[in-house]
Amino acid sequence: MSKIYGYARISRKEQSIDRQIRNIKAAYPEAHILQEAYTGTKMDRPEWNKLIKAVRKDDTIVFDSVSRMSRSADEGVTTYFQLKEAGVNLVFLKEGYINTQTYEEACKQSIDSTGNEIADIYIEATNKVLELLAKKQITTAFEQAEKEVQDLRQRTREGIITARLEGKQIGQRKGNKLHIKKKGPAMEKIRQNSRDFQGTLNDDDMMKLVGLSRNTYYKYKRELKGLL
Repeated sequence: MSKIYGYARISRKEQSIDRQIRNIKAAYPEAHILQEAYTGTKMDRPEWNKLIKAVRKDDTIVFDSVSRMSRSADEGVTTYFQLKEAGVNLVFLKEGYINTQTYEEACKQSIDSTGNEIADIYIEATNKVLELLAKKQITTAFEQAEKEVQDLRQRTREGIITARLEGKQIGQRKGNKLHIKKKGPAMEKIRQNSRDFQGTLNDDDMMKLVGLSRNTYYKYKRELKGLL
């Protein structure tokens, strides 16, 4: 008798997995849920490995979305077709257009042979194109999942850089002094040009000159006053 499994995954333990489980159970109440907190950029995951060992032909694996299966396009596509060839049904609730059943139906929509040798060459080519288009949809879905995690990493890196430039302690032990390459030149410009020191510019003009946020500018100015 075939079985239905639901696979739910989060990247970090502090995230909530409940929404994925609710969505899977709403669509497949009988699904046996396997869940874990593990990065989706790797296929070598403890609960996923258990699932792959347990699943058999005609069984079904349900995912809330394609990104829960894999955030690596190459590994995701490879695993998808390995499972499909093994007779395992894959269901993606948010991307139903790449379910294995949908893919197989798309491939079956081929044009029958006519018996005419020349016409059949065109028919064979057309059928191949239909199959490639269906496969491309699957590849694109996994590529999008991979792009999402790359974009997230980029935004995180940019956020950390911005925070550090503003003097915030990101990824540092509390109390450690933060050294920023931009800090020295900025403080020197403040010392030379601010009317509070040797210059003639007011605070608004100084902030424009050094390109600092208000909080960072005043922080640097307090430090300079402490040196006098």
